[in-house]
Amino acid sequence: MANFERELEDRLIRYARIDSQSDETSASAPSTECQLVLSRLLCQELTEIGAEDVRLTDYGAVLATIPPTAAEAPTIALLAHVDTAPQFNATGVKPIVHRAYDGGEIRFPDAPDLVLSPAAAPYLAERIGDDIVTASGTTLLGADDKAGVAIIMTVASHLLANPDLPRGRIRVCFTPDEEIGRGVHADLPRDLGAAVAYTLDGAERGEIVYETFSADKAVVRIEGVSIHPGDAKGRLVNALHLAARLVESLPRVTRTPETTEGREGFIHLYQMSGTAASAELGFILRDFERDGLAAHGALIERAAALIQAVEPRARVTVTITPQYRNMRYWLEQDMRPVEIARAACRAAGIEPREPPIRGGTDGSRLTEMGVPTPNIFTGMQAIHGPLEWISTADMGAATEVCLRLAALWAQQR
Repeated sequence: MANFERELEDRLIRYARIDSQSDETSASAPSTECQLVLSRLLCQELTEIGAEDVRLTDYGAVLATIPPTAAEAPTIALLAHVDTAPQFNATGVKPIVHRAYDGGEIRFPDAPDLVLSPAAAPYLAERIGDDIVTASGTTLLGADDKAGVAIIMTVASHLLANPDLPRGRIRVCFTPDEEIGRGVHADLPRDLGAAVAYTLDGAERGEIVYETFSADKAVVRIEGVSIHPGDAKGRLVNALHLAARLVESLPRVTRTPETTEGREGFIHLYQMSGTAASAELGFILRDFERDGLAAHGALIERAAALIQAVEPRARVTVTITPQYRNMRYWLEQDMRPVEIARAACRAAGIEPREPPIRGGTDGSRLTEMGVPTPNIFTGMQAIHGPLEWISTADMGAATEVCLRLAALWAQQR
């Protein structure tokens, strides 16, 4: 197995230092200008290493081509997203490399009380001897998904520097706004031009994901009756009180992220804002099955209808928006993309793991739109928070798997 770790480390550190957080409240595409800073840099680097057809689309995706050595093979695509999660600070990331991890606690210079340990993160114990990358304690690292970006760029660089290595036409794609559910533009499948794709956005070494949550977003808006509190008796309808009643009426010991695991779905209240005059509640609904997802939405609608019935002077509305669906529904009809990913892992000396993931990827939407797109591991761990970490050895293993994928697909017709 070739050693790509130093290149991967360098790329991850450089990319992680660039703030590229997405913003759900923005109507622009991409949602933040800072994402384009990284996207433009990637365009420049792709051009410098000899990629063809390099461009930044008007919806913020980076596209490029690695030319084939096996012209009759199917075109495949490798994707990662440039944005980092809005849930935690991502400005001023200071990556730290912990050389030859010794199995003990990892401390953070900017947050002395923060501790990363194998007791709380068992997978860390499997990475003794690896170089581990973290942030400094006050930001997330952004390995989700700048590790995927670094892996794909390293794969592209290696293939372009070795024109005899077997591969069909390979499309490289870096999307914006995956973390807020807007990563796959309607034009992307056409612009990608691939028969099969793989996202590099997974976790532990060997992970191949072909089953994800299905996801909807629900927004409840409550319009009360506003009036000066001094004259409010019998007249004020406080939207915040109604919002609180609605939340209290929903399950709290079941159907929430903190009370579910495995294949259990959930209703997650992730934001709430407003005044006595009006309030808005944002929920994400997740389930592996369509019926379960629909049941979560129906529960919120019933809770809102009850609030409306109790207080007819208010106006309570629910809007449910589909986000993505379990990619299994389509992949199970043709498992060849998954089977070749399994073979690529085994060819790299890695036994594949195939857990359903309690989340989604750009591949969920792409698969639904006609481009089968399983998800491949990068090594990222404890994402979306200050304890985020990754092993460069895991990134190296993912790079090797991608090269094996390219070679295996070159044999297909």
